[in-house]
Amino acid sequence: MCKGIEAINKTSKGELNFCKNCQQFHLEFNNVYFEFSPVEYNQFRKYIMFIETEYWEHKYANANVKRKIPIPTLQENLVLMFNRQEIKELKALVTNKHQDIFNSYLNVDDIDYTLIVN
Repeated sequence: MCKGIEAINKTSKGELNFCKNCQQFHLEFNNVYFEFSPVEYNQFRKYIMFIETEYWEHKYANANVKRKIPIPTLQENLVLMFNRQEIKELKALVTNKHQDIFNSYLNVDDIDYTLIVN
């Protein structure tokens, strides 16, 4: 475990840290953990910031999956899938501005609940 870890940003689902000793970014989000060099982190950040959620939701509108926004990896058989709320929170994590998500009001998109009307 790294000893020179400095917290950069934190949300309800994840945390972004930087280790001064190993010069690595540590991104924990839901059940996914990433370690990035500064160059890799900048590439990941740019990719995340320019994801068009509407495009992917429209493309996979008929797919029977909950998460419709893919993030490809270098491993051909591994694609990370996210929903709109997760991408929004991931964007908040990788922006260098500290955003207090805990004290903001909930949006309808923030509520993950299946309503069944009888």
